[in-house]
Amino acid sequence: MNLEKVIFGFFVVLAATLNFGFFIGDIADPALHNIFELFAAVVVNLIATVLKFGDRTQIGAVHLATSLVADLQLIAAATVWAYAAAVTAGPLSPAATSSVVSLSGGALLANLVSVTLLLIETVSFHRR
Repeated sequence: MNLEKVIFGFFVVLAATLNFGFFIGDIADPALHNIFELFAAVVVNLIATVLKFGDRTQIGAVHLATSLVADLQLIAAATVWAYAAAVTAGPLSPAATSSVVSLSGGALLANLVSVTLLLIETVSFHRR
């Protein structure tokens, strides 16, 4: 077993599941979307991105691209949340929550593409 591949797969799948956990729920209800889960999703996605830098294959380039897209979407979601929280004294408005959740949905799609690529890469691996 290759420990590097295990760690890589762990962070790719963890990034997707954290993102899914934040995304799921009513799009306009801020009570259903935890800020700490969004923060964890951002951090784990950034770690997964760093792990993807070493691969010089075509599929590695697509892995990196999907990870960069997810990072961009999640950082934008966190920025919208921070801005909305700074502007309003109370809880997030349904409009701000919808924007944050929609951005995390885009990141979720990128993460699902990355997990799909990981599965395809794993299934097509030939032991020598």
